[in-house]
Amino acid sequence: MRGDPLEFITYISEHEEQFLRLLGQHLQVTLLSVAIGIAIALPLAVVVVRVDRLAKPMTTLANVGQTIPSLAILGLMLPILGIGFLPTLFALTIRAILPIFLNAYVGIRGVDRAVVDAARGMGTSNSQLLLLVELPLASPVIFAGIQTATVQNIGIATLAAYIGGGGLGDLILQGLAMLDTSVLLAGAVPVALLAMVTEIILGRLRRVVVPRGLQIDIK
Repeated sequence: MRGDPLEFITYISEHEEQFLRLLGQHLQVTLLSVAIGIAIALPLAVVVVRVDRLAKPMTTLANVGQTIPSLAILGLMLPILGIGFLPTLFALTIRAILPIFLNAYVGIRGVDRAVVDAARGMGTSNSQLLLLVELPLASPVIFAGIQTATVQNIGIATLAAYIGGGGLGDLILQGLAMLDTSVLLAGAVPVALLAMVTEIILGRLRRVVVPRGLQIDIK
């Protein structure tokens, strides 16, 4: 490949409008997919915890789903949803649901039964038990799943370029096609930095979301 690797900074400054547009697309599809993933995965985990016969098939399906390559999921969406933003969002949402669901299921299922029994003995309803006892106690594990899904989807979103979904992956593909290191790194380096910054931000947010007494369980 040609070009000084550090020239990607110059390339970004010279193509600022294009870069910001692709960055916006990357952030949009990542955040939206995680938000939808949370909205689907958390209620699903609660249902599966409550209905024992669903536990084994649903957790098995989720575990198997995580072994399927992300690019394969994107490819499967093409005949159904075509190319562009929609199939990208659909595929990334599936990717987000899996770790969030599994962590939420494990977290809620792992709540100390003695605590649950004590809460029931005090006359709490099912909704109160969930909102005031189970979810707060399971929050370290649940948040870890959300954190994993978010950072994971930042990387996976680069594959959207293969199906016309936009994002910083466009620059990576363009750099590969042109054999130009500066263009490739203009997409790859921001993605890596974005993932690291997101990990740090979510780590700080964790201290706000997770009850103080449970934070010792998260490293």
